[in-house]
Amino acid sequence: MSQFWINMLFVGASFALYFGIAYWARAGSTKEFYVAGGGVHPVTNGMATAADWMSAASFISMAGIIASGGYATSTYLMGWTGGYVLLAMLLAPYLRKFGKFTVPDFIGDRFYSRGARLVAVVCLILICVTYVIGQMSGAGVAFSRFLEVSNSAGIWIAAGVVFCYAVFGGMKGITYTQVAQYVVLIIAYTIPAVFIAMQLTGNPIPAFGLFGTHVESGMPLLEKLDAVVNDLGFQDYTADVDNKLNMVLFTLSLMIGTAGLPHVIIRFFTVPKVADARWSAGWTLVFIALLYLTAPAVGAMARLNLLDTIYPEGPQAEAIRFDERPDWMKTWEETGLISWADKNGDSRIQLYNDANADFAPTAAERGWNGSELTVNNDIIVLANPEIANLPAWVIGLIAAGGIAAALSTAAGLLLAISSAISHDLIKNIINPKISEKGEMMAARISMACAIVLATWLGLNPPGFAAQVVALAFGIAAASLFPALMMGIFSKRVNSKGAVAGMVVGLCSTLVYIFLYLGWFFIPGTASFANTPDNWMLGISPLSFGAVGAIINFAVAYAVSMATEAPPQAIQDLVESVRTPKGAGVALDH
Repeated sequence: MSQFWINMLFVGASFALYFGIAYWARAGSTKEFYVAGGGVHPVTNGMATAADWMSAASFISMAGIIASGGYATSTYLMGWTGGYVLLAMLLAPYLRKFGKFTVPDFIGDRFYSRGARLVAVVCLILICVTYVIGQMSGAGVAFSRFLEVSNSAGIWIAAGVVFCYAVFGGMKGITYTQVAQYVVLIIAYTIPAVFIAMQLTGNPIPAFGLFGTHVESGMPLLEKLDAVVNDLGFQDYTADVDNKLNMVLFTLSLMIGTAGLPHVIIRFFTVPKVADARWSAGWTLVFIALLYLTAPAVGAMARLNLLDTIYPEGPQAEAIRFDERPDWMKTWEETGLISWADKNGDSRIQLYNDANADFAPTAAERGWNGSELTVNNDIIVLANPEIANLPAWVIGLIAAGGIAAALSTAAGLLLAISSAISHDLIKNIINPKISEKGEMMAARISMACAIVLATWLGLNPPGFAAQVVALAFGIAAASLFPALMMGIFSKRVNSKGAVAGMVVGLCSTLVYIFLYLGWFFIPGTASFANTPDNWMLGISPLSFGAVGAIINFAVAYAVSMATEAPPQAIQDLVESVRTPKGAGVALDH
């Protein structure tokens, strides 16, 4: 059986599973559509939340980022996992006690303001729409490679699959589908990693193999990798980071951005009790850790495998000839994610750090005239089985896993958009008298419209996936997270303070990002070059969400202290929410 039909078998079987679960768990009421009936077991919810969180960015991109950046990119691991500690300790149980369906629901009632609810809806839609672009793009990459269709066709296929199980199943259908998707993606991620760890280190546990011995050279794996990249002019893989302030702020931005992501928060409204919300967050962290402890090993081993493929006799020897390149490289060239340009006319593939001025004399001595191979980081995980010459069924499995990761998060984001429009905007602001049947119809129509918008943006992205994902985290960190924290832990913050804080935090973060990445990501519109010497106090645009959050807190408290205190009933409500006991089902009030 050819590789294409093996891929079709794995992907087709996974789709059949998702459709079957969606039909079995289809929503019949608004409660089932928004919070899956409120009776999801904590372990089940933890698994579904892990799938909701581990998007195409985690499955496809993170190991590639680590592979290219080494230790410096460990901030992604620390920030994304640390966010769940914040969720478990500071948000999930209290929001569950409040008993609402959505994040704008909480903000609107806690700050007794339709304006606060509306600002929260706008922030939520901005976060989810920008985030979902990366998921649709990731699905397009996976489909285009493994099902041999165009990137555009892959995005349309992904949209059709999500439409079938998300529009009709709502949160109930999405929850149980995401459980299946988690199983698919974690198996798909770990099995190739085990094979590769065995090949390179003889240890079947990738996380242990990362700190083990490289079988061929007898050196510690990381020491071997440091030597290889150093011989090619790159910084040591384990090198420390100079700008500690930026590293801390970036980690913090990812942490509070994670804790403020609405499609993750709404998952904690689906469990029966307050204690279950905390347990769900704990189980989510366990399930995420299975992938996140493996990702550093996947990144390091993929980097070493790639360089060994280009320089089979070592970096100081000749590179392989282009016409002798392996089949996996030829296949990925068709996607446009790998490209080669023969800059010195020797028909060999040179890959090195041509931006390193100190390495230029060495490159000239070797006859190199610039790095010739361009490899997109997003292919590292998907191409890893082929680079390591693993069996065809492993490649089919990784195809199903990559697609599952993109679809699971896309569904959660689209549901968050749908519930914000139908429940928070239409029912609570525009038409409070709408019937349950009418609200369900509005929810499904808004989700269908959101899928169309996400598909169009995936086909015509406003910037690179990393840019728009960073924007999503920045918005969540600078707008919703502070409002949620102050809503739970401060009786003094009032509606005027909350609205002012969210607006100023959101706008300051957007402006800072657009100054360096281009206004609305339009090429050529950036006011400053996105380089460390131009950053304010050395703070990267990707790290500014933490600063935006600080601004939000400061403005909210300043405005609140200068205006009247919240009504006594609201202060009593905050006191009640801070005692996470005795919560009933999620309510629609």
